[in-house]
Amino acid sequence: MANVGDVAKYILERGGGMTTMKLQKLCYYSQAWSLVWDEKPLFPEEIQAWANGPVCPELYHQHTGKFRVDADEIEGDSGKLSKDEKETVDAVLRFYGDMGAWELSSLTHKEDPWRAARGDLPQGAWCDRPITDAAMSEYYSGLTD
Repeated sequence: MANVGDVAKYILERGGGMTTMKLQKLCYYSQAWSLVWDEKPLFPEEIQAWANGPVCPELYHQHTGKFRVDADEIEGDSGKLSKDEKETVDAVLRFYGDMGAWELSSLTHKEDPWRAARGDLPQGAWCDRPITDAAMSEYYSGLTD
């Protein structure tokens, strides 16, 4: 199985350099849609419901302190993704790739997986609660009906 760094590297190779916030959200949506379309996660790392939307802490540690990131700054091997996994990420990039970081963050704030993980926390409050694969799969599969 690929890891989040492998997925992030592929996203950056396909989409070019971008803000770290946008990269985090594209990894989140890639994971969510893989759970729906491929019925399996793209990567095993946990995604958490941070104040500005979903974040994978393991990826965050790779880009801490940076606003923008390029493919050569991420530890990963895009070659570890299967053809089907690459097709899933490509579909996510076609749909979400032209959106800005804050637009993607705002979108995640309207969706159940992030909202449910945060519960009744005040807006902007620190949070490390996980967004589960089950929550993502249930919510996003409902969008395809």
